[in-house]
Amino acid sequence: MMQEELFDQSELYEHHRIVADKGQGLLRVDKFLFNRIENVSRNKIQIAVKAGNVLVNGNAVKPNYRVKPGDLITIVLPYPHREYEILPENIPIHILYEDEHLMVVNKEAGMVVHPGHGNYTGTLVNALCWHLKDVPLFQSGEIRPGLVHRIDKETSGILVVAKTEMALNRLAKQFFDRATKRTYNAVVWGTFDPPEGTITGNIGRNIRDRLKMQVFPDGESGKPAVTHYKMLEQLGYVSLIECRLESGRTHQIRVHMEYIKHPVFNDERYGGDQILRGTVFTKYRQFVENCFKLIPRHALHAKSLGFRHPETGKEMFFDSELPRICNCLLKNGENILLTEM
Repeated sequence: MMQEELFDQSELYEHHRIVADKGQGLLRVDKFLFNRIENVSRNKIQIAVKAGNVLVNGNAVKPNYRVKPGDLITIVLPYPHREYEILPENIPIHILYEDEHLMVVNKEAGMVVHPGHGNYTGTLVNALCWHLKDVPLFQSGEIRPGLVHRIDKETSGILVVAKTEMALNRLAKQFFDRATKRTYNAVVWGTFDPPEGTITGNIGRNIRDRLKMQVFPDGESGKPAVTHYKMLEQLGYVSLIECRLESGRTHQIRVHMEYIKHPVFNDERYGGDQILRGTVFTKYRQFVENCFKLIPRHALHAKSLGFRHPETGKEMFFDSELPRICNCLLKNGENILLTEM
């Protein structure tokens, strides 16, 4: 039997791919998967099957399907197994939409999405476990209840959160299949000519700094990533751009922008916290340093999100306003509009 497990750190699902042995006896697919995947209950597998997340030879099957020799079975599960206890915390969150199946929130910059090394409290998940304490999914003790995607701590913007196991599975499948529509806005260094383009290049862990990601243009390492960008407005030596993702790799926009030498403004990790365009005059340097103080993080915002409602199938679309605007004086007395995102 051949089995491989893939977990993309940029999303919150597991993907298992299993080929049944030639001597495999007839066995229900839910029991077959339960016997081969660690730390997952049979009930969770059955929910994944009912949600259409289990395929045999490319086709969705029912829980009572009997696995045959040579069958190729794939399953998408919405999150890894439990790692440690989640403590509910009464933290305000900005809710854009909510029904019995899901919630859409607009996360503030500075909030970590889920607990992890060095961030065990004060996260969005801690807040959700308080606000949804009567919802069974958020009483399960899972490390990432309801989450099917995430954004960086210092990135603001829209996230969808599932409130039921079925919604969780169906949303996870949409993200895995790249069936969602996501746009981001960013302030980046420099201008673009032409104003639109596409960045391709595998993204993986940086070989020198494990806290960073990097582009592997020849595809010798990392995972495929595609970012489409469009310049919305030229703002002196920086530009306001829109990005649309075909993939969801860790730090994707930040890494791709650094790769094409247009790092996100004030992105300390990827070089955007240096003066990369403009003059060397003291007045201009002071202006940029003041802007860094006004925008004390990388200027990236998850602006919109579109997906199919996991229960009704209705197309849903949510858009958020950019965080408040700062008017700053540029060199030579010109006015420039920089977005404090």
